[in-house]
Amino acid sequence: MAEEGTSSIESMRKWVVEHKLRTVGTLWLSGLAGSVAYNWSQPNMKTSVKIIHARLHAQFLTLAALAGAAVVEYYDHKTGAKADKYARQFSRFDAPAHKD
Repeated sequence: MAEEGTSSIESMRKWVVEHKLRTVGTLWLSGLAGSVAYNWSQPNMKTSVKIIHARLHAQFLTLAALAGAAVVEYYDHKTGAKADKYARQFSRFDAPAHKD
């Protein structure tokens, strides 16, 4: 049972790594929609204030999603297949230059 939870988390992590911009955009749009819905339920606010609050909430969620994507990318570079891929790419530059 624990293996299923781990594999589902791992598959979700892989999807997020492959679709970072889609993930950030979806989080931003859902955050904006949720914030607009919440702010629209407040009767004593002007419309302009509701829109400004919704935009601020969406900006915060976007920054949080970008920070999360950066952490996932950093983790992949340190431990995942990307670390091997980039190590092979840069190893040819680390070779000493031959002088004749």
